[in-house]
Amino acid sequence: MAVSILGALVVASLAIAVLDRFGVTHAAPVYLLAVVAVGMRWGTIPAVATSVAAFLAYDFFFVQPLDTFTISSPEEWLNLLLLLAVAVAIGRLVAIQAEHAAQVAQQALEAQSLFGISRALAETRTVEEAAPMVLARLAAAAAMDRIWFGLGAIPAEEMTIADTAPGEPLPIPAWQVVLQGSTGDEPPRWVRVHVATAMVRRKADRASVHRVRVEASGEPLGSVWALRARDEREPDRAETRILSAAADQLGQAIVRDRAALERTNAEVARRSEALKTALLDSVSHDLRTPLATIRAAAGSMLDESVAWTPQDQREAFQAIDSEAERMGRLIRNLLDLSRIEGGALKPELEPCDLDDLLAQVVRRAGATTSKHVRVELPDSLPPVLADQLYLSQVLANLLENAIRHGGDTIRVRGSERPDGLVEISVEDDGPGVPKAALPHLFEKFYQAGPPGEGKRRGMGIGMTVVQGLTRAMHGEVEAGRSELGGLRVDVRLMPARVPELDPGTTPAQARAAT
Repeated sequence: MAVSILGALVVASLAIAVLDRFGVTHAAPVYLLAVVAVGMRWGTIPAVATSVAAFLAYDFFFVQPLDTFTISSPEEWLNLLLLLAVAVAIGRLVAIQAEHAAQVAQQALEAQSLFGISRALAETRTVEEAAPMVLARLAAAAAMDRIWFGLGAIPAEEMTIADTAPGEPLPIPAWQVVLQGSTGDEPPRWVRVHVATAMVRRKADRASVHRVRVEASGEPLGSVWALRARDEREPDRAETRILSAAADQLGQAIVRDRAALERTNAEVARRSEALKTALLDSVSHDLRTPLATIRAAAGSMLDESVAWTPQDQREAFQAIDSEAERMGRLIRNLLDLSRIEGGALKPELEPCDLDDLLAQVVRRAGATTSKHVRVELPDSLPPVLADQLYLSQVLANLLENAIRHGGDTIRVRGSERPDGLVEISVEDDGPGVPKAALPHLFEKFYQAGPPGEGKRRGMGIGMTVVQGLTRAMHGEVEAGRSELGGLRVDVRLMPARVPELDPGTTPAQARAAT
């Protein structure tokens, strides 16, 4: 600073000397340029010092008698005093303007940095996602070498969730500089705090660790830690404000995440309770209906006052057998769903002849309905590699769904796809399901009956079981629109000529082995 003042005075003095040689007298205002330059660069006090120095320099070098501070003419006294007054005033004004411009620029930088931090927190779902972006902006705005963010009630329990230098170990200094809040209008201040550490010999850190507490409503949530070389300055007011504001925003974001998690948990609990209620309601209804039919048939047969013909007895026995099969299928679906969700399915894959398997499934399904089930299997269709019990359950569920929701005609077709898989399609000529419902058809408890359907549509787990059992057999299942007008469900399995697969083989790996 002194060099700048001296240089400005020397340049101004030389300029006045040159002007004096050209006959320009009273060139003292040239010193005002030196005052302006120093005031813009260094502020008010250096500008005032330059004004006084300019006053003395002009008196010494350019006022008669020369090379002394003596002034012989009252007129010169007036000029010098006016020079001093104007120089001090101009220096003060220039310094104030320069300080104001610097403050405006600093405030703009703060606003831009805080806006970027706020935007990062607003555009991400959680603090963990936003923290890396926030810390990167904070390190640049606060001129820190490294910043990391930890969550925990106390520093010893904090878990680091973001770090601008994730591959480097965290420093453990014996001293920390902690930002202490203040009351009233006083700004927060940095306080040097000693940290108790294990008594180990280690090389002294060459950096200062700054800690800014992250709190919300007085509750400690974590800390923002900043690393800066020890020989550098402490954070100034602007950097301190940015660090403090960023910590406040992180605290509010943590509170926001907590509230969102609580709302999500409450919604999950509400939906879980609704699903349990729906499941119990559906199970009770689906069990009550076959039980009522079985009891009615059995009770009638036990009534000795009723004369039963052989045909009547056969129909009653068929009704009991059909309803018992329906109850058994319901219970199997529930058990299969439980095993699917628990990952306990262990299929025993073996060659299965579709002719025999479909004949048994269609015969059992046809005994409960008057609808026509048409089976179309080409003679060249190879056996499939499947678990017979699982495949029977899959086809039974699909036929039951088609019988319940389809029209009078149900078609079961088999074909061999170009990729080598064997495809079994179950179609009906009913109203089908809306196109928007197809992606959700295999979701648990999802029901996609036609709008305004008054009858009950079951529990909504049959198709979920179909998908789970098919995937357990390394197959695929897909739903679409049938050529008959209703719903078509395609089950794709590996042909039996493929070597037996490992339990962990995926459908893509199995298809590649074809």
